[in-house]
Amino acid sequence: MSGTTTAASALRRRTAGAGANRWIVLVVLCVSLLLVAVDATVLHVAVPAVTEDLKPGAIELLWIVDTYPLVCAALLILFGTLGDKVGRRRILLLGYGLFGVASALAAFAPNAQVLITARALLGVGGAMIMPATLSILRQVFPDRRERALAIGVWSAVAAVGAAVGPLLGGFLLEHFWWGSVFLVNIPLMLVSLPVGRLLLPESTGDGEGPWDVVGALMAAAGLFGVVFGVKRLGGGTSAVGLLTLVPLAAGALLLVLFVRRQRGRRHPLVDLRMFARPVFGTSVGCIVLAMLALVGLELIAAQYLQLVLGLSPLETGLRLLPLTVAAMAAGLAGAQLLRRFGPRRMVSAGFCLTAAAVVTLTAMGGSDNPGLLLFGFVLLGFGLETTLFGAYESMLSEAPAEQAGGAAAIGETSYQLGAGIGIALLGSVMNAAYAPGPASVPGVPAADARAAGHSLGEAYEVSGRLGGPAGVALRRAARESFVHGLHVTLLVSAGLLLVGAVIALRLPRVMQCGEVSVPAPRGVEGVEGVERSRVSA
Repeated sequence: MSGTTTAASALRRRTAGAGANRWIVLVVLCVSLLLVAVDATVLHVAVPAVTEDLKPGAIELLWIVDTYPLVCAALLILFGTLGDKVGRRRILLLGYGLFGVASALAAFAPNAQVLITARALLGVGGAMIMPATLSILRQVFPDRRERALAIGVWSAVAAVGAAVGPLLGGFLLEHFWWGSVFLVNIPLMLVSLPVGRLLLPESTGDGEGPWDVVGALMAAAGLFGVVFGVKRLGGGTSAVGLLTLVPLAAGALLLVLFVRRQRGRRHPLVDLRMFARPVFGTSVGCIVLAMLALVGLELIAAQYLQLVLGLSPLETGLRLLPLTVAAMAAGLAGAQLLRRFGPRRMVSAGFCLTAAAVVTLTAMGGSDNPGLLLFGFVLLGFGLETTLFGAYESMLSEAPAEQAGGAAAIGETSYQLGAGIGIALLGSVMNAAYAPGPASVPGVPAADARAAGHSLGEAYEVSGRLGGPAGVALRRAARESFVHGLHVTLLVSAGLLLVGAVIALRLPRVMQCGEVSVPAPRGVEGVEGVERSRVSA
């Protein structure tokens, strides 16, 4: 490499990192992500303690659990594009502060209403943090090969956070009260705020045109309605119920109007022309399909382990841990795999590997098979993370640097929507395959049979109440029907994954590391202009 190119590379890194070591910046961003990922799952194990202390009603309990992901998903595009306009670091630091304040409010909530409000504020903070971490990462690592490694670390941390949440929550509940699951955020936020202000570079987009406030609110309201409706479907409510149908219809209408508004504006909030790029649109589609096919399986697998095999919550978490470890390994190896095989083969192979894991898990039956579960979960975690890594990296690299916040928000929104739709779709498949079994047991009253057909947990309650031969027969039939439903759901999921493998063939064959255009981040003093240099493949 010539001296000129070396100097240009050094200038590019100084510009992106604003004088800070970009790998230290990555550590700060990963800590941010870890907090958000942990908070998404840490409350799950604390629900019984919260219920005992605050005595929430059924609807209040649902909102305590669902408000955080619902608000976060709805506001991702709003804050992602706002960061492009006013500064990504500024939005990230505001998110830190709000996350810390909301955590304190949640920890000492005296009633369910205050806890729901605090969880909503946590969702706002999470929506400020999530797209900002990816967009700053895009800015700090202009070299695609280094950025691929950084995204691998970033995605591995996300996998760790999702797994650590329930384990951390369980540990804290063993020694403290339920509010401690929120208090752990505060010391980390107190450290992250000054460190982030000192080390993270400020950057914005091109700064042209006003920020479309009306469009941002339309996107937020539309996503809220769609995600809310999808979550209700995933919870087993009727698709024709007003509280499901109205939010879905209103949300879909608002999103259609949002798209029309963006197409007609000179300076759109989200440049929809990005979707016309085959790589960007295909990557987003792969993210949606991967989550749609798999997120429901995680919930169903947890029910299988606890209700069919009779494992405790801790034993269930330990059985699922290999999935997370494999996902971490795939994230850390992702950059090397991407350079060697290219996006097309990597993402398509990831889909196929995950489909093979899902088909393997159809061998699960009514008795425990630890070896099969270990093999299947390891294959599942590695394949899923390989797919998501390749799709995220391709999507982020395809988006213009000045629109990194909007692109990151689109990716995260696709993730959330895919997860919600997956729970609804696979949950419906599972219920359709499971319900006929308990309904056909001789000697069980019709009302009890209908109740048992709602879920395996309810079937166990009904069988215990009935007792005698009818109760035993109902319990056995429900377990067998659940395993049958699990097999059907796994096969449907495998089919969706194979569709994803075909779609991924539209991605580039090789990882393009040629011409790199590096704009100077706005707001960084002492660096101006645009530096272009050739990076050898």
